[in-house]
Amino acid sequence: MVNLTVLLCVVSILLVPFAAAGLSLINTGLGRSRSAAHAMLAALCLFGVAVLIYFFCGYALQGFPGRPDHAFTIGQKSWSWVAAEPFFLRGIPLDLSPVSLAVWLQLYSVALAAIIPLSSGADRWRLGAMCISTIFLAGLTYPLFAHWAWGGGWLAQLGTNYGLGRGFLDAGGSGSIQSVGGLTALAVAWILGPRRGKYPKEGMPAAIPGHNTVLVMFGCLLTLAGWTGLNSAGSMLFAAADPTKLVLVAINTTLSAAASALAAAAITRVRFGKPDASLCANGWVGGLTASSAACGFVPPAAAVLIGAVAGCLVTLSVEFLELRLTVDDPGGAVSVHAIGGIWGLLALGLFVGNDTAQWLAQLIGVGTLIGFILPLTYGVNIAINRFYPQRVAIEGERQGMDLHELGAGAYPDFFTHSDDLTH
Repeated sequence: MVNLTVLLCVVSILLVPFAAAGLSLINTGLGRSRSAAHAMLAALCLFGVAVLIYFFCGYALQGFPGRPDHAFTIGQKSWSWVAAEPFFLRGIPLDLSPVSLAVWLQLYSVALAAIIPLSSGADRWRLGAMCISTIFLAGLTYPLFAHWAWGGGWLAQLGTNYGLGRGFLDAGGSGSIQSVGGLTALAVAWILGPRRGKYPKEGMPAAIPGHNTVLVMFGCLLTLAGWTGLNSAGSMLFAAADPTKLVLVAINTTLSAAASALAAAAITRVRFGKPDASLCANGWVGGLTASSAACGFVPPAAAVLIGAVAGCLVTLSVEFLELRLTVDDPGGAVSVHAIGGIWGLLALGLFVGNDTAQWLAQLIGVGTLIGFILPLTYGVNIAINRFYPQRVAIEGERQGMDLHELGAGAYPDFFTHSDDLTH
């Protein structure tokens, strides 16, 4: 008979695709109207590429605690660095066991990580290049870090081997999903460069608003459902949370998103005189992202604080990246997922435990993301760009990704906005 934990885990996993749907709508709404169909098709294609590559070799590198792995010995301590599972999920008992549920959840999680960089490359990232980049994300960078954090790897072993609290913790994927996806988005934005007309020779960067705020706001509501399932399933499978903790997880996820969105609204109201809808949406998802790491470990009051800080960080970092670092990130993926995810990991270290041990474990995890995963994903995408240019030709960007790569627009019966005001 199926027990309560398995039943709740199954229900939670079934909610996770709503997060991918929500992010897809947000990415589409924050881009140009003439690239809307391209954005949605790209999300669907990347979902497919990610799950197939993870099925082929991703899980073989990630694994699950207690299953075969490759390890090295330092100071008479064994440190696992990569799993040693067979390809094509061979030998995995697909029978509602913890490992089978983890594989199911990871198929959705790796797809979610693959969709995140879409917003940073909006209006100029070729569909073929996206798919090639996703092959390496799902087959290398994602499973590698996920093994270290979730598969019994060396980050998770920092507690038992080195006495740093409970080792690196990341219940719902602030690091393994969000930060990996967000740092990939940063690499993609650097390689592609800004959109045509974004940075004129003189004056401030041109504002290129999204074309459909309704899609963006509806996407935010879908992400709440998806993140609730993601955080709940992750807490049970990767943080050994009791099923009775799921109410706390759901409450903390909701409170963090709400506090983050309101913080973004307050900041934009003070700075610009009126709340900014797109930045409030970024704040909402940033709060969800930050909630993932500690959702099952902290009281609701701490979740509100984590969300409020995330809203401030996301809102300010969007401006900093655009104005100071000239990073053109139309959907705010770097701020929402990389900055928000890193803050969520550090917040867990601040609010969980009574000493600095857990904080140090979290800090080592963040250092690994920035010092290893970011250079790795940047190097991979630079190599792809040398053999298969990732950015569309100037004419394609001017014409729009829908017509250039798909031959038809998302809104054939309606006027689509031009770029005349951005030049």
